[in-house]
Amino acid sequence: MALAMVISKWAEEQFGVCELGDRRRTKRVIKLAVQAATMPDASTPKQTEGWSDCKAAYRLFAHPDVTFEALTAPHCAMSRAVGSGVWLVINDTTEINFGYDRELPGVGRVGSDQARGFYLHTAMMVSAENEEIVGVAGQDLYVRPLKKVRRVSSHRRKKLKRETDMWGRVIDRVGPPPAEARLIHVCDRGADNFDVYCHLLQQSAGWVIRAAQLKRQVLSASGGEGSLDDVVRAAPLLGTYELQVRANRDQPARTASIEVRSTRLIMPRPRTGVSRYVRDRGVTEIAMWVVEARETNPPRGVKALRWVLLTSEEVRGFDDAWRIIEWYEKRPLIEEYHKCLKTGCRVEERLYRSGDRLAPVIGLLSVLAVRLLQLKMAARRDPEQPAAEVVPRDWLAAVPLLLKKRKPIKTVRDFFRGLAQLGGFLGRKGDGEPGWQTIWGGLEKLLLCLRGAEILAKRCG
Repeated sequence: MALAMVISKWAEEQFGVCELGDRRRTKRVIKLAVQAATMPDASTPKQTEGWSDCKAAYRLFAHPDVTFEALTAPHCAMSRAVGSGVWLVINDTTEINFGYDRELPGVGRVGSDQARGFYLHTAMMVSAENEEIVGVAGQDLYVRPLKKVRRVSSHRRKKLKRETDMWGRVIDRVGPPPAEARLIHVCDRGADNFDVYCHLLQQSAGWVIRAAQLKRQVLSASGGEGSLDDVVRAAPLLGTYELQVRANRDQPARTASIEVRSTRLIMPRPRTGVSRYVRDRGVTEIAMWVVEARETNPPRGVKALRWVLLTSEEVRGFDDAWRIIEWYEKRPLIEEYHKCLKTGCRVEERLYRSGDRLAPVIGLLSVLAVRLLQLKMAARRDPEQPAAEVVPRDWLAAVPLLLKKRKPIKTVRDFFRGLAQLGGFLGRKGDGEPGWQTIWGGLEKLLLCLRGAEILAKRCG
């Protein structure tokens, strides 16, 4: 963690082995990464603070060897090199929307038909035990065609590239697990596709995927055929638990009683729409387990909570089912990552004039967004850890001075709360723990003050 906080070492570690065709470009991207990490939400001119550096950044992103893949490859390789244990690979797609009023060659449709931008599919490596954010293990920057694809015959459709193929591409980029490690891909309903399960089998990876097609026909443990919904409802009850549900626009706050069921099933290959990838590998059926968590007796007018999770992991009792549910509950971490990318790094406000130049910018900021999320999670994971073990010494000395406090900082939690106070967090009793936006704002202020102190020390010395 200390290396992740010291910006210069972090930049060297993440981008020092980028293959950009010239060592000078690699040195330039390291320097730019340091500048971007100091002010992640600022524009390129503000980050570089000078025309020579700004012009060098523009030339860097304009070079054909500086691509999204080239900038993210070293980080992804490091993220995949995990040790023994169980690691969750949380997958999701987000749109990077640059609006509808800009002429941007090299981008595609996003959101409504008028908006332009990219789709970014990310597989993020997270510890199954303590939610440690390892990093991005694989990514795919996808351009949707500007014109909608016309309806074609089913025979021709099989030969066309499909947007859902990006799930398989990223799974293959993540690849098989390292020795003595297990990878479990955690995905929402967009991954409930026979092709996805085939890619996971080929890569010797496990999965926890929320079912979308409840009407699909499957084979039950007894050999009978029926819809997935019917098989789940007939599954034996393993146990119950209570879930605290927060209020939102569609439901009141409440304590929900949840029943947990599970059974083994076999998913046969679909009769139609089978991709060439599946046919070439000869997969005709896949054995898996299903876990259902369903609310009983919801309030009147409120739709009952229900998760139907398909998994490669064997479920023999409530403890096994509970583990699957816990793994799926970590899926919102990928949404936090997307917040870091869009709000913390303001990726959608970059004013480069073509998709070819925006793509490497997105690559640089994708790695920076991981660092932002790691800062937030550090205090949550081990709040009582001595701050001196993970925080640079000059940071520990500066934060109390800036906050005008005499009491030294002892724990990681104290440090991050102090950092958040510099970013606007009030720290009242009812405020809870600070979010990543105030932590990042405080870090920007701290780094600026340390930079000013360094300049003054050189001039006075």
